[in-house]
Amino acid sequence: MDGGKVEDFPEPGELVIATVNKVTDYGAYLGLDEYGGAEGFLHISEVSTSWVRNIRDFVRPGQKLVLKVLRVNKERGHIDLSLRRVSGKERQDKLVEWKKSKKARMLVEMAGEKLGVDNLEAFTLEHLAKLEEKFPSAYAALEEFAEKGESVGLKLGIKPEVSRVLAEIARLKIKPPTVKIKGVFHLSCPGPRGIEAVKDSLLSCKASKKLRKVKIEMYTAGAPKYVVEVVAKNWKEAERALEELVDCVLTRIKKHGGEGKFEREK
Repeated sequence: MDGGKVEDFPEPGELVIATVNKVTDYGAYLGLDEYGGAEGFLHISEVSTSWVRNIRDFVRPGQKLVLKVLRVNKERGHIDLSLRRVSGKERQDKLVEWKKSKKARMLVEMAGEKLGVDNLEAFTLEHLAKLEEKFPSAYAALEEFAEKGESVGLKLGIKPEVSRVLAEIARLKIKPPTVKIKGVFHLSCPGPRGIEAVKDSLLSCKASKKLRKVKIEMYTAGAPKYVVEVVAKNWKEAERALEELVDCVLTRIKKHGGEGKFEREK
C-alpha cells in the first residue's frame, strides 16, 4: 500500500528503503521505512562488490539506502539486507516509486484535513487502498484524478465529496506526465505565394481534429526549416500524432506545387 505497508516483513528479493540507525565494524543496522521501522541488518560483505576496508566509507547513520532483502526469519525477527546486489537502475526506480508513494499519502491526508475527518489515519489508509484497487499505485490513480476529475473516484466507489476534493488537490499538486518528440520540416514553394503555401501547410495540419489530443508547437529555424515539437501523454500517442502531422504537411505542400521533407531529431 502507498505510504506505508501493513505487513510486518518484506519478502526475499524485494527492494526496500531503509535508514541507517547504527554502524559497527561488521555491518549496519537499519530501520525499514516502509515497514514501520522494522530493523534489518546489512553485513559488511553485502556492502560493495569491491573490498571494503572501512564500512563507514560506504554507510553512515541517518543515510537512506535502497537495499535488497536476502533472507527473512519471522520467528526471530531477522531481516538480512544487501546493498551490493542493487543495480543503479533498480535504485533509481525504487526511489522514484517511494517518493511517489509518500506524495500520494500526503495528498490523501490533505483531502482528509480539508474535509475535516475525525480519524485522519483511518481515512488515509482506507482511501489509499481504494485508489490501488484498479491502479498499479495510489499515485497513478491520483494522476488520473488530475486529468479526468472526480469521475475517477466515483468509479472506485469513493464518495462524491471525497472524490471532488481529491480531484481538486490532484490538479493542484500533480503535473501529468508527458513526453516530447521533435523534428524539422524542410519546405519550399515557388511563386509569389510560396510563403503563404508553407504557412497554410503547417497551420492547417496543426489544427487537424485528429491532433487535438496532443500539444504541437511550431517555429521557424530560418526558411526553409521549420521545427515542430509534439507533446503527448505517452510515446505511442506522440509517435502516432507526429506521423499524422508529417503525412498531412507533406501532402498539402505538394498540392500547393511545392516540395518538402521531414527529418526526425534524435
